Amino acid sequence: MYKEKQNEFYAHISEDRLRFQTVLEHLEGTADLASKFAASFDAQSKAYLAGMLHDIGKYSKAFQRRLEGSSEKVDHSTAGAKEAFAMHQPEVAFTIAGHHAGLPDGGCKFDTAENSTLLGRMKKNIEPYSQWKNEIHLSNKYPPQNFPQDSYSSSFFTRMLYSCLVDADFLDTENFMSNGNIQRSGYESIPQLLKKLENYIQPWWNPKTELNHKRCEILRNCLDSGHTNEKGLYTLTVPTGGGKTVSSLAFALSMACEKKMDRVIYVIPYTSIIDQTAKEFSKILGKENIIEHHSGIDYTIDENSSEDERKKALAIENWDAPVIVTTAVQFFESLYANRTSRCRKLHNIANSVIIFDEAQTIPVPYLMPCTAAIAQLVLYYGVTAVLCTATQPALDSLFQKAAPNLKIKEICDNPQKLYEVFRRTKLQNLGEVTKEELTQRLQSAAQVLCVVNRRKTAQDLYSKLTGEGNYCLTTLLYPEHRKRLLDEIRARLKANLPCRVISTSLIEAGVDVDFPVAYREETGLESILQTAGRCNREGLRKIEDSPVYIFKLSGQSKIKMLEQNIESLRHVLSKFDDPSNLDAIENYFKFYRNLKGDSALDQKNIIDGFIHGVQGNIFPFATLAGRFQLIGNETYTVYIPLEDGVQLIDQLRQGIRNRTLFRKLGKYGVNIYPDHLKKLDMAGKIEWLDDKQVAILTDAQCYDMNTGLSMDVETDNAFFI
Repeated sequence: MYKEKQNEFYAHISEDRLRFQTVLEHLEGTADLASKFAASFDAQSKAYLAGMLHDIGKYSKAFQRRLEGSSEKVDHSTAGAKEAFAMHQPEVAFTIAGHHAGLPDGGCKFDTAENSTLLGRMKKNIEPYSQWKNEIHLSNKYPPQNFPQDSYSSSFFTRMLYSCLVDADFLDTENFMSNGNIQRSGYESIPQLLKKLENYIQPWWNPKTELNHKRCEILRNCLDSGHTNEKGLYTLTVPTGGGKTVSSLAFALSMACEKKMDRVIYVIPYTSIIDQTAKEFSKILGKENIIEHHSGIDYTIDENSSEDERKKALAIENWDAPVIVTTAVQFFESLYANRTSRCRKLHNIANSVIIFDEAQTIPVPYLMPCTAAIAQLVLYYGVTAVLCTATQPALDSLFQKAAPNLKIKEICDNPQKLYEVFRRTKLQNLGEVTKEELTQRLQSAAQVLCVVNRRKTAQDLYSKLTGEGNYCLTTLLYPEHRKRLLDEIRARLKANLPCRVISTSLIEAGVDVDFPVAYREETGLESILQTAGRCNREGLRKIEDSPVYIFKLSGQSKIKMLEQNIESLRHVLSKFDDPSNLDAIENYFKFYRNLKGDSALDQKNIIDGFIHGVQGNIFPFATLAGRFQLIGNETYTVYIPLEDGVQLIDQLRQGIRNRTLFRKLGKYGVNIYPDHLKKLDMAGKIEWLDDKQVAILTDAQCYDMNTGLSMDVETDNAFFI
């Protein structure tokens, strides 16, 4: 294939081996796309350089033999990295070096050619590739970027540049291999989507109740602010029941339309509530315009897939769609990732409006890197970010550290007044109570919600209740079972039938229920206010008739991970008559973070790692990507052979393994901690598949249809949701 006389070098050959793409064609196609992608943050020239250099290693005879079928290994990405490094373009060098295997660590000057770091690879001997100079002539002048030249900002820029290159590389290759037959566009424009939203909310503008009147005020505020305000960092502080989901979407679409921004990204903390948000947006904007990206969604395509399904499967790869609904895990872990699959979409975050729903749930150990990333996006990548919550976590001081000149603006007028209007419950501190006293209180109420911190506590309290209409909701129930029980609970509440629910905090995660009275075991104030949002939700009762009791359960051992939350709660209860007002909420978060200390806000030393390196290793992209995991892997899934789970587990036993099967199985899985799993295993209740990678419950008697998977003892990890 290598045609020395014609001096033709190929980058790709079609599967039928009838069509050829030259290296030059691929480099130019990739460079043009990468430059286009980087335009939103003024990095066109560097992105173009990365595109033109990324595959110059394919000008080697060894790579051409590889295309012909040789089995020899060929390193074709180091060549372009070496050229960029020699041109004093380190960000481009990193980007090229990692465009297949992932962004490497920078390393140190003592690294050798055997090290996989960038500095190590710069010493590596590779196959000659000098023919590239006969076809490619590059400029030596590249304008400086518009961000400060500190190591953290440079690392962030490198990852954004990397995204431009890898997406462009994938797309140009895909276009050639498919002979131009793969289509990725066809969505409605942002102005069209805004018009759909306006049509949807048109009937709302003549409200009949005071609450709906206030909801319309919030909605109008958001629409007007989106049209008139500049890009930047915002808070949207709306009480529970204020309609913040649609209002925040209204702000996002109106600003995106006004500022000619590319998309809206809605970041949600829990997969358990992402479905209802996506369904609401689909109802407003059309499901064909909404892309969900999280662990619970599967866009596997085959010959029977519709055009819409194919388009969504492609859009998940790079978020090239007008509205993305995703999780905080997917969003933030991607921003600190080093792999192509995770980073490919990052450039499409630029010039977007990002709504962070329930912003107070950003995990404390990652608060600093998360706020620093948001600040970078707002300051240098054309992003508008909105921290949307009923309990603003008072992040001003953290943003001041990350970006002293970045100001936070509130979208709603007079949020304190809104809280007075939407206040539908009264928080009351019961102090310490025994299980017997609490049980008597719950038993005497016809309809009541009680939220506790431990799954074992929930099961114990439930076992003490008598009569009909009693429920126990914990994650020891598989999701499909929980969903069915929640439907029963809503039906009983609506029919005014007895309904006593003992739950862990899972019911606080966007579950739409309305109780006349609620009890909440001591925990963080933000969780208590979430429980309060499940009491008198529609404001149909008087505030004094809708109490939310805070209690300490006697005889309970402390939960280490909640100690500082509880101490902060007690501090606020001692200082404020109404712990639900905005001053109390702000005081709570500030007191809590002071207790934790600055080091606890970046527990994995992500920021310091990029600024100072890790043990002499500069720009440790791979190392820190491994550290940045918002959710640990301390739990294990046990699949329950009940209902449709029986047939799905049979498929596992038959050796079937695919994403679609595991997504369906997720509805019949219970996540438990290691010692709980060990106990079940030692009792012979677990069947293992795939060398102890997949666990199946073998004794159906270990699963109670009222309380879920049996759990006789507490674990050291005592905090369960």
